[in-house]
Amino acid sequence: MNERAQPEPKQQKRRVEMTVRPTAPILPPSNIQGNALMVVIAIMAFLACLTLGAVSMVRATATGWQSQISREITIQIKPEDGLDMGAALVKARDLALTFVGTRDGQIMDDSATARLLEPWLGTGLNLEDLPVPRLIVVTIDETNPPDFEAMRALLKEEVPQAFLDDHRTWVNRLVQMAHTTVLIGAGVLILVFTAMVLTVVFATRGALSGNRHIIEVLHFVGAEGSFVAQEFQKHFLKISLKGAAAGGILAAALFALASFWQSRSLATPESDQATALFGTFTIGWTGYLGIFATMIVIALLTTITARITVMRTIYEIDLIRSDPSRTDGLLDD
Repeated sequence: MNERAQPEPKQQKRRVEMTVRPTAPILPPSNIQGNALMVVIAIMAFLACLTLGAVSMVRATATGWQSQISREITIQIKPEDGLDMGAALVKARDLALTFVGTRDGQIMDDSATARLLEPWLGTGLNLEDLPVPRLIVVTIDETNPPDFEAMRALLKEEVPQAFLDDHRTWVNRLVQMAHTTVLIGAGVLILVFTAMVLTVVFATRGALSGNRHIIEVLHFVGAEGSFVAQEFQKHFLKISLKGAAAGGILAAALFALASFWQSRSLATPESDQATALFGTFTIGWTGYLGIFATMIVIALLTTITARITVMRTIYEIDLIRSDPSRTDGLLDD
């Protein structure tokens, strides 16, 4: 018998997969207020990082000067009739090196002494015809300096024409100058940071005022205040990071370029004058770390300001909804 033909199963229609339309950001990625805020943040970040780097540079230069002076003492021998200057120099150097805390002693020869006097007396000097004191430079251990009073007394007894200069007067003046310069720089830095804080805060609030209608719409449709604040935080965090990065990188590049120029133009009048006025343009890793920290502070400051402003706006909207008579007073604020 022939088997009865089985009916073919009906083919089920496949459901068309639903595609979710990509959502657009709540806030426009760029607008006039956001671009203006980014420019303001970049300018203030540049000024703040520039001031911070300058303070760090001055402090490092003053510390280097102080360390260089405190590592050496000078023995000066005045010429007199009948004095064997060569023997007196050797004797004074050997006496100084007998003290614990001294490392090395170098007698400045005629050519070195002539180079020191060249800016005032010109070239071609004959030191035998001039009553020029001779110098001995003694290197000392900064951590364990010698007894300067005992050394001064011994030199006065053995070589009466010798005078010991331990540079304490110069070091004290240099320390005071360095501290004063750093304090002035810190004051300028505080003023710049204060201006930066106020500028960023008002610029952020101004940018948010242009987007107040977005906050109102989101709040009216039931969005929680924390969600709205988080969206605005993300938006203004991106703006502040871009602006702070632009200003900080520009300041760091300026210091790096100045340091490169100074290293490539050594022993030139321009480099010597710049070094004499400003010291070296190298700020070190601490200076660059301070620039990076400044960028982070600016970004956090802008983000916190945005959150506070959004939460305050939502609070004002709730007050207006509960009591419409308060509209004028809140708008005036």
